[in-house]
Order: sequence, then structure tokens, then C-alpha cells
Amino acid sequence: MLSLPALRVGTLARRGVLGAASIRAAHGHSGHVATQEDMSVPQYYDKRSAPLPDVPYHKELGAEQKALKEKEKGSWKQLSNEEKVALYRLKFNQTFAEMNRPSSEWKTVLGGVFVFFGFTGLFVWWQRIYVFPPKPHTLTDEWKAQQVKRMLDMRMNPIQGFSAKWDYDKSEWKK
Repeated sequence: MLSLPALRVGTLARRGVLGAASIRAAHGHSGHVATQEDMSVPQYYDKRSAPLPDVPYHKELGAEQKALKEKEKGSWKQLSNEEKVALYRLKFNQTFAEMNRPSSEWKTVLGGVFVFFGFTGLFVWWQRIYVFPPKPHTLTDEWKAQQVKRMLDMRMNPIQGFSAKWDYDKSEWKK
């Protein structure tokens, strides 16, 4: 037996309410569908390992840029420095020096690491106060001193161990 929502979807699909156009319009595309780049053709990229890309940075040229490309075919001595830079920028987005310029990304990474350490420290502090039980009495200095005295009185490991380093006649550690 079909449920009521399944019947409602079938009715809406027959009426054309659930068509592709209505779904696109409902999701704010207003008739325009996002296009995907064709990855089978060469793409422009800036890489330090391969500084000469396969295609120019600007594929479609404006009227001023086309005139500049025509002027490029003549003598380069007639071109000004600004025109030479503009011609370079038609082909490349960044210079090799701009690609090698150090970024400030290390500051963000270091800041993130410090924030992580800070939260970790707060978490460990919270655990020590509210989660972990109090330290046992066997970790106090008095207890440890009594334990050492007891081990010496019992002469534990008298040949090469703990008691071998204690001078029983002088009641001090051997030098």
C-alpha cells in the first residue's frame, strides 16, 4: 500500500510542479544552471614548478587589448613600459617573483596551533579539577621517605640493588 506522501509526489509530478525547471527556480537559480569547466582542454594556472602555463591568462580580449596585441607585432622599442607590462599581464597573472613572494599563512597556522594548545590546556586543567580523583596518600613525600626507610630496614637487594648503596654503619648513602 502506498503512503500518502508517495501519492502526493506522483500527483505533483504529473502536473509538472516537480519538473526540472520548477526545482531550479525553487532553489534560486532563476533559469541559470551553473556550468562546469571542461577539464579536457588546457587550463591556466600559476605554478612555481611550471612557470609557463599552456594557455594565456586572458582568453577573450577587449578592443584596447586587441589594439595592444597588434602594436606588439611591431617594434618593441616603440612600446612604453606600461604597455609592455600590460602585454605581460595578458599572458600571465603573476610574475615569477610574485609567485615566490612569502605569504602570511604561517601566522594563521601558528595562531591555530596556539589556540589548539590553549583549549587543550584548559581541558586538561578542567579534568584535573573536576574529573580526576585526588592524588593517593602514597605519593606524598612523607610516605616516600617512610617507604625508603622500610626498604632499607628490610635490606632489600643487598648485593646490587637498593640496599647495596646504603652504608648501615654510618647511616648514610655510600659515596
